[in-house]
Amino acid sequence: MYVCICRQITDSQIRDLCRGGAVDMDDVRAKLGVASECGKCGQLAQSIVKEFHKTADFVNAA
Repeated sequence: MYVCICRQITDSQIRDLCRGGAVDMDDVRAKLGVASECGKCGQLAQSIVKEFHKTADFVNAA
């Protein structure tokens, strides 16, 4: 699904970036430009980053 309409960024792109090493919203903003124009996508993008890392930590613990 599209998260950032201004930059046409999807949730999959954000998760792929996290898989590639992005650890926080600053990394995502720097690489993809999410939440750098109107900012309306910031909360959703942040929640995707947090969700990804919470899930990744759980999987790595097993």
